Amino acid sequence: MSRISNLPFPLREAFANQSLLKVISGLNNFDAISVSQVAKAAQAGGATLLDMACDSGLVQMVKRQVQIPICVSAVEPSLFGECIEAGASMIEIGNYDSFYSQGRVFEAEEVLSLTRETRSLYPNVVLSVTVPHFLPLHCQSALALELVDCGADVIQTEGGTSASPLSPGTLGLIEKASPTLASVFDISQTFQQHGLTVPLICSSGLSSVTIPLAYASGACGVGVGSAINRLTNQIEMIAMVRTLEASVMNSRHLSQVSN
Repeated sequence: MSRISNLPFPLREAFANQSLLKVISGLNNFDAISVSQVAKAAQAGGATLLDMACDSGLVQMVKRQVQIPICVSAVEPSLFGECIEAGASMIEIGNYDSFYSQGRVFEAEEVLSLTRETRSLYPNVVLSVTVPHFLPLHCQSALALELVDCGADVIQTEGGTSASPLSPGTLGLIEKASPTLASVFDISQTFQQHGLTVPLICSSGLSSVTIPLAYASGACGVGVGSAINRLTNQIEMIAMVRTLEASVMNSRHLSQVSN
């Protein structure tokens, strides 16, 4: 039986229906007030999953405030244990965006090593792993296959930090999302060729404009962080999450119509 079948029902259903919206408060965001605001906005706006820093105290705080399932992100496998005990439903290696400004990159072999160690430590927990965006697309696809062999249940893409949009408005939003969209498409095609149905989450640089493109490219879910957590007003945060959720629902409707 798939580990995903052990997830809370709303999250399990979102994976099955390809309608997952993950709100990201930030792998390195340990500010309790900020995380709390994002968590409350995520639930009020209709998101499926909250992705937050791997800190058991923060997990306990969020669990007291909202009922939304939690995924904790880190690049140190030993940190996950206390957060799982505190109530996290999923664990994730990555997203690496916050490290790039520090000159820190994660090569394929390191990501594989982290995945093997994490799966060994937590054999029954749903594990998502981010594929580094700086790798050539064919290398990202090859790595994704190896990660699944190592025990990854979900693969996530990234790329927003590498994009430098040249255009304003809608065109600029598409340019911003293009690296992560390209990754999802290539990995999705590779998985199909190998007969795999591993869920793909498209993350980093997305907006309500580009979420439909993520689903059309093969994603079963999307992850959005900065578009929400850069806001300071709770009402604005909730409105943004609702806008993103509406885009997810519209994408699902269009998919059903086309099929």
